[in-house]
Amino acid sequence: MAKTDSIVSFEKVSFEYGQNKPILDGADFVIRRGTKITFMGQNGAGKSTIFQLITKALKPESGKVNLTNGVSIALSRQVIPRSDLELTVRAFFEKCFTEKKYDIDPRIDAVLEVVNLKGHGKMHDRIVKSFSGGQQARLLLASALIQDPDLLLLDEPTNNLDKSGIEHLTQFLINYQKTVVVISHDADFLNAFTDGVLYLDIHTRKVEQYHGNYFDVVKEISARIEKENRKNAQLAKEIQDNKDKANFFAQKGGQMRLVAKRMREKAEELEDEKVDVRKEDRTIRAFIIPNQEDLLGELVSISSYTVIGKNHKPVAKKVHISLKKNQHLLLRGPNGIGKSTLLEAMARGTAPGTKIASGVKVGYYRQDFSTLNFEETVLKSLMTAAGGFDQERVRAVASGFLITSDVIDTKIGSLSEGQKGLVAFARLVLEKPGFLILDEPTNHINFRHLPLIAKALSEYKGAMILVSHVPEFVAQIRIDETLDLDK
Repeated sequence: MAKTDSIVSFEKVSFEYGQNKPILDGADFVIRRGTKITFMGQNGAGKSTIFQLITKALKPESGKVNLTNGVSIALSRQVIPRSDLELTVRAFFEKCFTEKKYDIDPRIDAVLEVVNLKGHGKMHDRIVKSFSGGQQARLLLASALIQDPDLLLLDEPTNNLDKSGIEHLTQFLINYQKTVVVISHDADFLNAFTDGVLYLDIHTRKVEQYHGNYFDVVKEISARIEKENRKNAQLAKEIQDNKDKANFFAQKGGQMRLVAKRMREKAEELEDEKVDVRKEDRTIRAFIIPNQEDLLGELVSISSYTVIGKNHKPVAKKVHISLKKNQHLLLRGPNGIGKSTLLEAMARGTAPGTKIASGVKVGYYRQDFSTLNFEETVLKSLMTAAGGFDQERVRAVASGFLITSDVIDTKIGSLSEGQKGLVAFARLVLEKPGFLILDEPTNHINFRHLPLIAKALSEYKGAMILVSHVPEFVAQIRIDETLDLDK
């Protein structure tokens, strides 16, 4: 591939976070100008790290990251930095540029239109933290798009976007004339604009390059995995045959011992030929979230709630909802109406109009993972959730969520967003709540895990309130009642 054609190239790039966290080992790949690329790889493989290597926020241990001279890059991250939450919308967007833009207001209006965040003019002086999680996700996305860069890097851009938001973004990317690289777990979204895939193999630490749309590449990778599995099965059979023969000849003694030795050597050679089948396709194990025992009668009653109405004014509404054991409520409403605020107040027991019966333990899955202590190790967090005993059980539950021995002793803050989500689910399993509150539980989670998560929620026997903007996910869960905050 001609170097002039490339906007970014990695030459023998190696990178690791400390001793235990190698990410890349001599990786080579090229991103061509004007292409729309998907970045694939397991949660925690290091996809977001590669974005930071491209933007020069991180430096490789060895090898070179080459950027075409004068190329402008914008990165849309997964979460707004805490230091930016106190800024006004205008100041937040002004930070995207090194020099002052005198036409910043019309630029902001245009880009808010693209991310389907209406409210021109009135928005510019609002403080960023006054927006809901879903709206903040749109602001993050808009902060990358407003720069109109040569290379647009989007990290999970559909998180918190509803259907119309995803449609808006898809259309924007189809029409975007420059280079785009996207990390996402939304297969249909990716397939709409992708013309190539970069695949970070967590096992070899190399980046493989594929051409074609997303679904074609997934099919190709699946076929390779199947072939690798078949080859390994065949080798395993040959290895066993050689070992059996070696044992047989070894017992004969004399010259036969040499034959046995050759057989063992042959078995070892075959062992080396085995392919390390990529771990990408590992899914979490099927699981259940046990519910708190001995709960009777009404667990949660909701008589009123407050939403954010027009002009950002709170509006109180009356309702009559009663949740007993094994009853599931779906909470609906557009971004910014106050769903997350209501769920947070419920979890704290401070929501006016919501009464949780005495002694009911609340399990709360929060979309920004702020219920997790980022300074704790994964093991300590899970031990706390389990009540501080039976480390063997805690480790068994963790491994079911792909939290392996090399991850369990790291701090939660150093995990990928997808891994934090799996830790949050493992905590719910260990906590055994009587009332489960779930705020966008599909965010950041690999799409392969979602059917298993949906099944666990559907079978949960306690009281449950769910907020999710993914209709296909909700369709797999038993819902007994729906509360639409917009009605």
